[in-house]
Amino acid sequence: MDSISIKVLFFGKARDLVGVGQKDVDILHSNLKANEFLEIIISKFPRLEEIKSSTKLSLNEEYVEMNDVLSLKSGDEIAVIPPISGG
Repeated sequence: MDSISIKVLFFGKARDLVGVGQKDVDILHSNLKANEFLEIIISKFPRLEEIKSSTKLSLNEEYVEMNDVLSLKSGDEIAVIPPISGG
């Protein structure tokens, strides 16, 4: 099976931890739960582990729940959104 190239966008603290604003990530399976995708990202960028429990994901600008199954295709964008602090 061919790999699928997903554009991963990092915001705020996630960007600080990773050191880049975006990175193309190749995955082997097109149907993954959001939490499984996050584990793949953390395996590639281990420093994200420190914000894992409060990180949100969005697929093509739509928030997803961590137990949602994502049907991914090449060119999709997943944003890694860290905890948001407000005042």
